[in-house]
Amino acid sequence: MSENVQTQTMEECGFEELGLTKPFLDALKNEGYKRPTPIQRKAISVLLEGRDMLGCAQTGTGKTAAFALPTMQRLLAVKSNTKNRPIRVLVITPTRELAQRIADSFETYGRYTPLRTGVIYGGVSQVPQEKMLRRGVDIIVATPGRLMDLMRQGLVHLARIEVFILDEADRMLDMGFINDVRTIVRAIPKERQTLLFSATMSPNIQYLADSILMRAVEVRITPDLPTPGTVEHYVYLVERKDKKALLKHLLSDKSIKRTLVFTRTKRTAEYLAMDLKHSRVSADAIHSDRSQSARRRALENFKNGNVRVLVASDIAARGIDVDDISHVINFDMPGSGEVYVHRTGRTGRAEHSGIAWSFCTMEERVQLDDIEKLLRQRIETAGNNPFASPIARRNKDEVKKSQGRNRRIMRHRRRK
Repeated sequence: MSENVQTQTMEECGFEELGLTKPFLDALKNEGYKRPTPIQRKAISVLLEGRDMLGCAQTGTGKTAAFALPTMQRLLAVKSNTKNRPIRVLVITPTRELAQRIADSFETYGRYTPLRTGVIYGGVSQVPQEKMLRRGVDIIVATPGRLMDLMRQGLVHLARIEVFILDEADRMLDMGFINDVRTIVRAIPKERQTLLFSATMSPNIQYLADSILMRAVEVRITPDLPTPGTVEHYVYLVERKDKKALLKHLLSDKSIKRTLVFTRTKRTAEYLAMDLKHSRVSADAIHSDRSQSARRRALENFKNGNVRVLVASDIAARGIDVDDISHVINFDMPGSGEVYVHRTGRTGRAEHSGIAWSFCTMEERVQLDDIEKLLRQRIETAGNNPFASPIARRNKDEVKKSQGRNRRIMRHRRRK
């Protein structure tokens, strides 16, 4: 009984009850934030105590404020040399877009404090970043590659780091930054507060967390309402060979102005974007094999309407923050319900309505089942499907039996 009362109290609490001081409460009020999100309720008071944290939370849960607010408040509690301004907080994130967004958040929440925030990323001239470092900053938000370059040149000094934050750790590993991260960790003091955030918690993430965190508090956030009520969900039952034709058929509707298409791999994203261009559909791709400048160009063209369709792999799409995406299309079914929520959450934002279409083959029906369980609803089968697959309409029990037969056949072949 007491646990239920405590949970209810925490859910009803405001930012004042979390221990935040006036400069940050004023900044939150200025931004119109009245109630903390679940991760903010769970994390802020713990981080104010100086504890390490392992956070598992999707983008859009309010995790940036969850670590930025207590981090800045702790900095203000300990006086530092404002003349030389050594870097006291280091935030590492995988892409330029995410780095800029996090830096903007630090500046927003710290607007009524003397704290300075700087951002470091590649794909642009490093001269302005050098000037910023010479002026001195308290907080640096950086991508690993450019930070390593500046460290090698002796332009970045990390000996006074008090808080180290690793954001989007799963994506960092997927993009091959793990060695850079370990090099950066070796360059900062062992006596520090360390926070690691990841959207997924794989064995590799757990191993990394165990190697850099000390007696960490673990916080996992699963959204109570998986998808916004402003999004309509439909599934197209189709054979794999017909997916491209179905996509082009749907995009022939000129009223579809801004569409985000998800693929499972970066190779598929690249080829699909090229195929759409050949069919005279304005499209571009965003994935980790493209240069930072190419990804930035594609995203800007998508935002300003010069590109109608952006094809993205899951890893690259986490930096996409566009409010007026009308359609999200799952060209490949996501591997889990959580990924589906993350993808489709890109539409239906800011009180706009949105539509999520998923192309599902017979082999992908199990993923569809998992998604429907998480959403706690059945996804309606789309009617306007000239490529509807009679095979894909098989019921789930038949699909599972077929998959079971396939697994037995493969095991038998391996034994041979």
